[in-house]
Amino acid sequence: MRVAVAVSVDDKIGLDSAVSPHFGRCPYYVLVELDGRKVWRVKTVENPYHGRHERGQVPGFIKSHGADVMLAGGMGRRAIALFQQYGIEAVTGAAGTVRQALEQYLGGALQGAEPCRESIAHKQGQVTSEDEEDEVSRLREEIEMLRRQLDEARTRLDGLMAR
Repeated sequence: MRVAVAVSVDDKIGLDSAVSPHFGRCPYYVLVELDGRKVWRVKTVENPYHGRHERGQVPGFIKSHGADVMLAGGMGRRAIALFQQYGIEAVTGAAGTVRQALEQYLGGALQGAEPCRESIAHKQGQVTSEDEEDEVSRLREEIEMLRRQLDEARTRLDGLMAR
């Protein structure tokens, strides 16, 4: 059975692209068509709403590319709900490269979607200046993702050095 997976990314190098911490603000998406665990097709597309999207636009864009699954570092409540309405499985917590995120997803280690901290803060009425808070939240999420990626790289390097 073929499945189309979209992954939010920071660069356009296909399966080796770094997963972006927030699906709506990423510059690119990697679209991967899978048959079981086998990769059939990989395509990178620009996010036409990068840096200036309105809520709800990006899930529709992802749907237009035929995605069945959306993997991202994080996303807001409304986006998660829209993906559900479109019949697209939203999955948050992805990190590393597209290849690593797909392996985690296919292996069952990456499942479900939780709204990012920024979305939770909005719901609780804690946001005082939306633009400032969005930028601060985005940077915090990016720092956290970079820390995880650095830890993973150190672990891989230690393993290679031990050989």
